[in-house]
Amino acid sequence: MAREKITEEELVGRIDQEITDSLGYGGDLSLQRERAMEYYYGELFGNEVDGRSQFVDSTVQDTIEWIKPALMRIFASGDQMVTFNPVGPEDVASAKQATDYINHVFMKDNPGWEILYSWFTDALLQKNGIIKVWWDETEEWNREEYKGLDEMELQALVTDPRVEVLEHTSPGMESDGTYGEGSNEGHHVVITRDMSLGRVHVENVPPDEFLIARMSKTIQDSRFVCHRVKKTLTELREMYGDIDPEDLTGGTYGELDYSAENQARYRYDESGYMGFGQEELYGTDDSMREYWLHEAFIRVDYDGDGIAELRKVCLVGSKVLANEEVDSIPFVSLTPIKIPHKFFGLSVADLTMDLQLIKSTLMRNLMDNMYNQNFGRYAVLEGQANLDDLLTQRPGGVVRVKSPNAVMPLATPPLQNYSFQMLQYLDSIREQRSGVSSSTQGLNADALKSHTTATAVAQVMTAAQARVELIARNFAETGVKELMNVIYELVQKNQDKQRVVMLNNEWVPVRPDMWRDKMDCSVSVGLGHGNRDQQLMHLTTMMQFATQAMSGGLNIVTEQNLYNMGAALIKNMGFQNVQDFLTDPQQAPQKGNPDEEMKQAELQLKKGELDVKIAETQIKQQKLQMEAAEAQVNAQLKMAELQLEREQKRPVAIGDT
Repeated sequence: MAREKITEEELVGRIDQEITDSLGYGGDLSLQRERAMEYYYGELFGNEVDGRSQFVDSTVQDTIEWIKPALMRIFASGDQMVTFNPVGPEDVASAKQATDYINHVFMKDNPGWEILYSWFTDALLQKNGIIKVWWDETEEWNREEYKGLDEMELQALVTDPRVEVLEHTSPGMESDGTYGEGSNEGHHVVITRDMSLGRVHVENVPPDEFLIARMSKTIQDSRFVCHRVKKTLTELREMYGDIDPEDLTGGTYGELDYSAENQARYRYDESGYMGFGQEELYGTDDSMREYWLHEAFIRVDYDGDGIAELRKVCLVGSKVLANEEVDSIPFVSLTPIKIPHKFFGLSVADLTMDLQLIKSTLMRNLMDNMYNQNFGRYAVLEGQANLDDLLTQRPGGVVRVKSPNAVMPLATPPLQNYSFQMLQYLDSIREQRSGVSSSTQGLNADALKSHTTATAVAQVMTAAQARVELIARNFAETGVKELMNVIYELVQKNQDKQRVVMLNNEWVPVRPDMWRDKMDCSVSVGLGHGNRDQQLMHLTTMMQFATQAMSGGLNIVTEQNLYNMGAALIKNMGFQNVQDFLTDPQQAPQKGNPDEEMKQAELQLKKGELDVKIAETQIKQQKLQMEAAEAQVNAQLKMAELQLEREQKRPVAIGDT
């Protein structure tokens, strides 16, 4: 049964309702993330009292900053984050190329290190880290200017289909179009070159700019996802064509301009907007005027066939700039503490904010107590002491009194050991919740005791890092793995031209459209196998065993296996260019079978002997030919001599005189 198509106004109204009801549009979630940002910056709690200590602990910031080095070392220290596994034997070569190329696209075509750093920081601090990944075909034109070109150089330049000539001055022509003396030699040309090249683009999305429907479990299954971001009119025109600013009413200001969550990010150093209006900033220059663009992905039955399809609708205010059906939603999320059946998890800040408040309160009391110990309170008989002298604290100061007991110090309770024990207890709770302990932050003094073995220290550090490793594995198996699968799908669908890139120190032609549509991706970060020193010890033991097995004649280890062990050992030492130290047996000149080589040598020897015999035969034939020629010459000479002799002996006839 056919249904009526919904109108554009109805679609805009549906999106507005989804935005207002979505997670991230204000509410408790925004308040929690705002509070986490304030704790991370160490801002005041708002309950401070004038004249009292206003100390703020940094537990949230310290915990997050100590987790990030471990995560970045795990994911970004090697040259491969993920590995693509072949589906069949015919996919081995393409799987290896896909592994190298997808890692190249993320780390080299995009600022991979910065993306990972911001992605992990958002997740550790604000529950979920969000990135956006899409195939970008935005046009890019570069202006170039050339002088002194001859005819051949000019023709070679302008015949490029990517080149558009803006200005051209021929030899003998002035810049005003007239001919005269003193003009430039050769052709002077100004061009724009089309540098557009489709590529995968990855960027971080601030959590406060991301909206998702309530009760969502994953991004791809959600009925509504939206990215709200500020764009200038120039950017909007580059993305959607010519736009009249009069049509973009209602999109100049958005709720994020006044959002406390958004302002918490910039309030610490006052790096946000200073309150100037756009009229004051840009005046009549509309090109740099900013608008809030809502890029919404919504499941809706727009064509009236009774089945909801996923559509991408881009709008500024109530003006729809794009409305098209798409295959997937281009966002990837990760969270450090995943809660089943929910999209948003828990951040490390959620686990430690209460500890920061307690430690700050305790430290404020301790510091106030210290102040009172040095500058305590006094009981003063009214009218018996000069209060100005008493309130002026200075060494050797005189306090004028009228009676001996006019001023009496009030007793201040001394600092108790249990106060400091309480601080240590709070640190132990922080270690249990986050996995960040004193043993992982640096050298522990207790580790140098003579009765403490290296194995015991390693066990303590491994146990302390278990929570951090769980976070890393969660990041690997959810966000990072999904990201690389999305990049694989994008290049496989959109890159239909050959691209030559440097992979493993070799220039390799890549055609992703020739790969299999889907390959299994596995994260190749080293988790659960100890630290670098332990891995080095394991690799060294394996190398020794492999060498002994090969020297003993066992066929359980091949040259390729030995090369793989050596390559892993070199990478563990921190060297990335394995080819500088080892040569892959698959790329090395292949050695033949010894028996075959012996047979080949014998054949070469016999061939040489045969060549010698042939040469001797040819020499003999030439000698015989020379002797025959000499005999023929001698015979001719003999015949000539006989003829001459007969003519001399012939009798002379009568009459011959």
